[in-house]
Amino acid sequence: MKRVGIIMHGVTGRMGLNQHLIRSIVALRAEGGVLLSNGERVMPDPVLVGRNAARLEELARKYRIERWTTDLDGALADPNDTIFFDAATTQMRAELISKALDAGKHIYCEKPISDDLDTAIALARKAKASGLKNGVVQDKLFLPGLRKIAMLRDSGFFGKILSVRGEFGYWVFEGDWQTAQRPSWNYRKKDGGGIILDMLCHWRYVLDNLFGPVKAISCLGATHIPERVDEAGRPYIADADDAAYATFELEGGVIAHINSSWAVRVRRDDLVTFQVDGTHGSAVAGLTRCWTQHRVNTPKPVWNPDQPQTINFFNTWDEVPDNQVYDNGFKIQWEMFLRHVLEDAPWRYTLTEGAKGVQLASLGLKSWAERRWLDVEPLEI
Repeated sequence: MKRVGIIMHGVTGRMGLNQHLIRSIVALRAEGGVLLSNGERVMPDPVLVGRNAARLEELARKYRIERWTTDLDGALADPNDTIFFDAATTQMRAELISKALDAGKHIYCEKPISDDLDTAIALARKAKASGLKNGVVQDKLFLPGLRKIAMLRDSGFFGKILSVRGEFGYWVFEGDWQTAQRPSWNYRKKDGGGIILDMLCHWRYVLDNLFGPVKAISCLGATHIPERVDEAGRPYIADADDAAYATFELEGGVIAHINSSWAVRVRRDDLVTFQVDGTHGSAVAGLTRCWTQHRVNTPKPVWNPDQPQTINFFNTWDEVPDNQVYDNGFKIQWEMFLRHVLEDAPWRYTLTEGAKGVQLASLGLKSWAERRWLDVEPLEI
C-alpha cells in the first residue's frame, strides 16, 4: 500500500489531538487509509512534531504511530513527508507555514491563519504562487446540522432566504472555584486571544458558503469578565474580548446576526444554533440536529400579554431525519484534502479562504473600535 507522509505540528493541544489526530488521521488509518477514485487506498503516515518529547512519545505509543520528533526543521527537510499540518498557536502559524512552503510542502492548517490581515494575505499569495496544494480547516460546514441546512437550501425549502440568526457560546468558568474549559491565553490580547478573531473566521466561511458572500459588517465586542484565574491558579487580567455581537449584510439582501459569547448560559438546543427564515419555510439547526417549519405548518399566534401563551412553539417544528450516516466533520475534510493532494480532487478551501476569515475578524475589531458599519471588499490574492 502506498503512503502519504504528514508532518503534524500542534497535536498535543485539545483540538489538534482530539479532532485532527484521533478522530481524523488515526480513524483513517484504522479504516485502511484514504480511498481514491481509482479504488486504490493510501495510508496516512504521520510524524508528530512539537516541543514536549515525553508527551509526543506517549501519544505515538498510545495511537500506534511510528514516528515523532522535536526537530521541526529536520522533519521539514525529509522529502518523504509531503504535507505540513499545523494546529498550534495562531501567533506562530504564518511563520511556520511560510517555512513549510519554502521546504516544498503542501499545507493544511487550522484557523485563523494569522492574527494580522496583511500577513494572512501575504501568506495566501505565497501559497498560490508556489503551486503547492494548500487548505484551511472549515469544519463547521461539515457538521450534520449545517449539512441539513444546505440540503434544505438546495431543495428550495426556504423560498427566498430573508435572515439568519446565530447563537454561539456557553459559560466558561472563571477558573477560581471551577476549572475553566478553555485555556487562559484565549483571554489575553498579547497571546492572540479574543472571541472576535476566533469566531468571525468561522462565521465568514459559514455565511459565504451557505447563505451568500458577506458584504458588510457591524460588530460590538465586550470583555464581560475582566479577571480570570489561569491553569496554575494565578489571577490574571482578561483584556481580550469574550463576547461579540455582529450583524452582517450578505449578497442578495440576506441579513445575518450572530452572537458569540463565552459569558452566556445555554438555554437552547445546542452550544451553537442557526435559525434560517425564508418566505416558504424556516429551520433551526444545532451541531447535529435540525428542525423545520413550513409556511403551511406555521401557527398563528396573537399577541396578548394578559394571559399565558397557549401555543407550545417547540412542538410546532418537525425534525429533519438522519437519512444518512454523518461522519466526523474534521475527518471528512481531511479526506477531501488528502484526495486533493493525491489525485487533484476538487478543493476550494484554500489559504485564500483563510485570509477572508482574518479579513472579517479584522473588520469586526475595527467596527467595534470605530462604532460603525464597514464594507467587506474583495481580497486581491
